[in-house]
This record gives sequence, structure tokens and C-alpha cells, in this order.
Amino acid sequence: MNKLNSIIVLGLLAIIGILVAQLLWTKQAFTLEEKKFSQKVHIALLEVAKKLYEGTNHELPAENPVQKISNDYYIVNIDNDFEPKILEFYLKSEFEKMNISTDYEYAMYNCQSDEMVYGNYVSTSSNNDAQRSVYFPKHKNLVYYFAIRFPNETSYLFSSLKFWFVLSFALVIILLVYVYSIFTILQQKKYSELQRDFINNMTHEFKTPLSSILIASNYLKQQNVIKNDEKLEKYTNIIISQSNKLNTHIETILNSAKSDNSPLTLDQKEISVIPILNDVIENIQLKYPQSKIQIQSVEAEILMNADAFHFTNIAYNLLDNAIKYCENQPEITISIFKKSDQIQIDFSDNGIGISSKNLPFIFDKFYRIPSTKSNEVNGFGLGLYYVKKICTLHHWKIAAKNNTESGITISILIPTTHDAL
Repeated sequence: MNKLNSIIVLGLLAIIGILVAQLLWTKQAFTLEEKKFSQKVHIALLEVAKKLYEGTNHELPAENPVQKISNDYYIVNIDNDFEPKILEFYLKSEFEKMNISTDYEYAMYNCQSDEMVYGNYVSTSSNNDAQRSVYFPKHKNLVYYFAIRFPNETSYLFSSLKFWFVLSFALVIILLVYVYSIFTILQQKKYSELQRDFINNMTHEFKTPLSSILIASNYLKQQNVIKNDEKLEKYTNIIISQSNKLNTHIETILNSAKSDNSPLTLDQKEISVIPILNDVIENIQLKYPQSKIQIQSVEAEILMNADAFHFTNIAYNLLDNAIKYCENQPEITISIFKKSDQIQIDFSDNGIGISSKNLPFIFDKFYRIPSTKSNEVNGFGLGLYYVKKICTLHHWKIAAKNNTESGITISILIPTTHDAL
């Protein structure tokens, strides 16, 4: 748990660090764009001033005529009379050369009225050049000059940084998804631990009285009074049988909970398939005498690498399920096919079958198909989950399909490099 918490904290700090760095880079990029825009405006306005001086007896002063009053407001000292239309023509021409494509408005000083007279609002997105009265502040010690303002400068600069903002937004989304994922993982881990603890406590609490019941029942069965009374003996056997069944269910749940907490280890050895299957069939028929089970195999002996204990459990679970979910006399065929690179074992039954929509979920943990037969059969939906898990650990493939007439066929594909003897 401490290791997981450390990984979560480190991951969170890394993403926050990247996000902070990205925001700092974005801020720096905006500052650079602002300086770049200011330089382009200075160059353009200086060129406009030069052209307004051309053809006159005045020379361009040595001092820079362009002054930046604020972020979006500039004044240009011409010290010479000029026409508004000519000024606007030069402004459009020079701004176009410098690739300045944002709206602007300009005004020029009128000596007669001693105030700034509005020139025009020039829009790059429309042809609406109608004159409007907008106040421009007057500047002291200047006679022939004009002022220019960029009302949309900030949005224009932001638009040039779309990539940076999109990247920052993406990082924020990643951070939120990461936090949500971690929260979900911790919640699932908490629920999983609660579930495991509950199962362990519940099953252990069940096993103590169950052991007492089994001990008492077996002792009771040996008494002459019980042996001489057919009904009492029958009821005693029912108690023992059902107690053993309940004990099997409890062990299954405990093993499942244990395997979820720590990985199973396999003891793989070369085993002979058919003798193991025969032993399983013998045991299952003691439990279900009415069942008919046969093995079909072209070869008398099939060898493969597997954990004998878990392979036995796989076969027992599949046969037990096939018998329990059968409304007629159970008939099961185990077909074994030996190919060049794999062994295929098919377990085919004549049971009630499974609907196509439920078939993909039969190997899920705690999944039980909703049906009348499922309600009659005791279980927790762990048998096929266990089978799937053991097959996965062995690197085997398992699949299920409905038969043409009735029942299902569960196939296990086992890679092998051993030849049959």
C-alpha cells in the first residue's frame, strides 16, 4: 500500500510540475509575442512617418518619433501637416507589409480646435470603415502628430498562441483524468479489501459450526439406532451430503479470495491426460450415478505439461456444471484431438444451453445466468471463473459455444511440443 501511495504521489507531482512548467512557458511565449508585436508596430509606424516626411522641406528628426504610451496605444510625432486619407493609406500599406492583421483606430491633432480629431476605425475582418467619434487624449508639447490604438491587441496575441493554450488545456484534462483514475483505483481497492475481508470472515465463521455438524453427523451415522432405521439413516446421509457440499462451496470462496490477493503458483509437470480424466469421471459418477460420460480420443495416450492438481479441478468443474445444468439424463462427451502444435479438449453436454447474449460472460467472477435452473442450482458463479483463471495461467485458450441441438461445448486449446507416445 505504501508503494502504491508513493507511486500515486510521484505521478501527481510530476503532472503538476509539467502543468506549472507549461503555464510558465505559455506566459513567457505571450510576453515574447507582445514584444514582437510592439517591435512590428514600431517599425511600421516609423515607415509611415518617413513617408509623411517625403516631398516636404522637413527632415525626419533624429529622435525616434514613435512613442508607446501603453500596451495598445502609440503616438507618432510628425511635426508637419498631413492629410488623414494619406495617413490611413500609409497605415494600411505598412501594417500589411508587417503582417499586422488586427483592428486599429487612429486620430490626429487639430491645431484649430486644440483637440484630437478622430480619424477612422479600420477593421481587418470587415469593410466597415465608417467614421466614429472616439476620444483620444491630447499630449503636450506636440503639434503635428497622430495617435493609434489597437483595441483587440490582447485577443489578437492570444489567438497567435492557440497551440500553447490547447496544450495547457490538454494537460489540465490529463491531470483531472489522472486524479479521477487514482480516486477510482483507491475506491476499488478499498471495496476489494472489504469484500475479501468479509468473505474470509464469513467463511471462517461458517466453517467452525460446519465442522461440528460434520463430526456430530458422522458419529450419529455410526450408531445402531440410525443404522436400523432406514429413514433416520437417509436423513443423516442428507445432512452429511449437504454439509460436505457447503464445505466445498466455502473452500471455493476462500481459494478464490486468496488467489485474488496473491498470485497462484503452478507446479507444471508432464502428465498423461486420459488417466486423470478417468479418475475425475469415476469421482463425479459417485456423486451423480445417473450421468453418462465418455472419452473419445484417437490416441491411447496424450502427454502435456500442466499442473495435475489444477487440471483435475478444471475437468471436475466442467463436468459438475454440465450435469447440474441438465434437465434430462446427463450425457457428456470429452473429445481429445491431438494436432501438430496443440491439444484440443472439448467438453460437450446435452444440458439446457446458454443464450448467445449471456455466453460471453460465463467466465466472469460471480456471474450466474438468470434462469429457473440457475435458481435451483446452488453456487456462487466461481467455478468457470476458476477454470478460466487456471487456463490463463497455463497460457491456454478456452472458449464456449452452443451445440446445434442442445447443450454447450467448452473447448480448451493447449499448446504442446510433445509427441504422443
